[in-house]
Amino acid sequence: MNGEKFQFMELMDQGGVVMWLLLAFSIIALAFIVERFIALWRAKINVNEFLQKIRKALIVNRSVGEAVKVCEQYRGPVASVMKVGLLKHGQPKEDVEKAVENAALYEMGRLERGLVVLATTANVAPLLGFFGTVTGMIRSFDALAAAGLSNPGLVASGIKEALITTAGGLAVAIPVQIAYNYFMSRINKFVREIETAANMLLETFAEMDRSGIAAEGIGAEKRQ
Repeated sequence: MNGEKFQFMELMDQGGVVMWLLLAFSIIALAFIVERFIALWRAKINVNEFLQKIRKALIVNRSVGEAVKVCEQYRGPVASVMKVGLLKHGQPKEDVEKAVENAALYEMGRLERGLVVLATTANVAPLLGFFGTVTGMIRSFDALAAAGLSNPGLVASGIKEALITTAGGLAVAIPVQIAYNYFMSRINKFVREIETAANMLLETFAEMDRSGIAAEGIGAEKRQ
């Protein structure tokens, strides 16, 4: 363990300032990766089961309050958006759609929080590595110009720094990019679930309105 720690510190020193910058980026990115993984995992629900309960409350029991309570039993963006839509029941369809759209945008912002840090790290880390490559090559050519070919060790140290920083930049960028792509795929799935839930809610409201009008008509015929 001590040998590995010594080797790591030696690589950091040989890589220069760029390697310490890459280390800082990697620590920050790791913190956001862990936080986003936990947040998205907590936001996951069984959408089919959830929507079935909502439809039962609205169509069978004809109770918006019961449907709101179902939303409060679940966590995540789908339940939050559905609750906003349910609270707008009875208002014009355009108002319901606007409220649902605003709620969805808010939830999207919460889901995407911190992803800009991962995207920046994935883009900047290779550039930092290439920057270290350039500075290392400059140092090599300076050493070559000063000492000529009599001391190739000076040239080799600069080339080694260039290779270390390049490898370090890629070592940081590749896993961060993979994590970013994974989180985006999860978020896109949430978006599809929100759209499905919103469409179902609007269709259910329309069905409730139609059934209410039909019931009134039947009642009027019986009274006649």
